[in-house]
Amino acid sequence: MSRSSLQIFVPFLLATLATSLLNAQDRAGVSTQYKTETDVLYRSGDDLSDAIKQRCRLDVYYPANKTDYATVVWFHGGGLTGGSKSIPDGLKNQGIAVVAANYRLSPAVQSPTYVEDAAAAVAWTIKNIEPRGGSRHRVFVAGHSAGGYLTSMVGLDRKYLAAHDLNADDIAGLIPYSGHTITHFTVRKEQGIGGKQPIIDEMAPLYHVRPDAPPILLITGDREMEMLGRYEENAYLWRMLKEAGDEDVELFELDGFDHGQMANPAHALTIKFVRQIVNTHVGR
Repeated sequence: MSRSSLQIFVPFLLATLATSLLNAQDRAGVSTQYKTETDVLYRSGDDLSDAIKQRCRLDVYYPANKTDYATVVWFHGGGLTGGSKSIPDGLKNQGIAVVAANYRLSPAVQSPTYVEDAAAAVAWTIKNIEPRGGSRHRVFVAGHSAGGYLTSMVGLDRKYLAAHDLNADDIAGLIPYSGHTITHFTVRKEQGIGGKQPIIDEMAPLYHVRPDAPPILLITGDREMEMLGRYEENAYLWRMLKEAGDEDVELFELDGFDHGQMANPAHALTIKFVRQIVNTHVGR
């Protein structure tokens, strides 16, 4: 498999220029006004635990004077053991909404609780973005590292959104940044398995490869600078999705950027991907 066949996106300069071009194309974004709602509880019920009330909350950043806009649900990284929600600067002022969600963390909870929380946040967004002017048919899911893992699990394993009477195939697109595609190392640790022992079981996005998944944009850092073969994991997912018959999946490797650095230049690719999907699915 050649590097060129995986559509490698190399320099930071191009990412910066892409962002500038996208901003120029979205002239309406100059005058668009944005609102932010913070700490919205995305789980409901009369018997919510204190942990749910504390961690199952999200922030909604959205255009106040636009309609039918796209939304990116964003999950933070932190190895499923740490981290907190925030709206990435690279996704702001782009004419879209961003929903940044927290989720419960290990070791206070164990697998698959954090995936279930992520699905609940996506479900809340699909069911609640229209009253704020957005389109429920233009909801994308993205995240960095552990957030990328959650993105892929929610979008590829249909059961998590099915629990909310939703179809994962209705997600407009998936954009995992440097996410595990094998079983996450924290999930393996909970089972007494070492971080360098790869496992593919039902908690691995690779286990759920299928031809009818939502459009997918896989982004990683430089293969020589990434964590524990993260590029190669994503390349394998890309290949197996192709082998399964999925023609709507792309893989980008950001040369010169390590695992932590890759998120900022990746945001320009996410905005471009979102706009491409929206423009090619006019009826949605």
